[in-house]
Amino acid sequence: MATLEEIKALLGEPGFHWSDPAPWTLLEQELGVAFPADFRAVTDAYGPVVISSGLHLYHPGHPTRNLGEEIKESMEFWLEEDSAEFLPTGAGSRPGELLPVATGTTAETVFLRMPHEPSAPWAVGVQEMDSGEFVLYEMTFSDWLLAYLKGDDVMAGASAPERPFFEPLS
Repeated sequence: MATLEEIKALLGEPGFHWSDPAPWTLLEQELGVAFPADFRAVTDAYGPVVISSGLHLYHPGHPTRNLGEEIKESMEFWLEEDSAEFLPTGAGSRPGELLPVATGTTAETVFLRMPHEPSAPWAVGVQEMDSGEFVLYEMTFSDWLLAYLKGDDVMAGASAPERPFFEPLS
């Protein structure tokens, strides 16, 4: 699994540095999930951020760029849409479902696929709305993000960054 240090080496030193677990605990209780530690570590370090003008991450402790609100809005969208047309399984927080956790600037939704059992690995799925393409990446969030930062094609056809950078979202 990629480490936060490897991500920092490509993306730069984070400035958010969240340490209060309360917003995570509340969101996890509400959704009935325990987010992967690597996903929490990245979002706690960087907070609400846009990475390389292409990937938006949010945080459960932020008042306006709140991960919980983003997840709820995205799940409502996927429930209103006939997600069966676009996704291989439903959007949600039950085992095997796709939990929307980030967005791309060119109509992508980034999902964490809920493991079928607690000890099973998580995976990252990307849905590109313009093309209708869904790609599942059998890797952790940090491995997927590191691949994105290195320029690998892990955004369902969206272009990879030439030079990784981030901008905080206010």
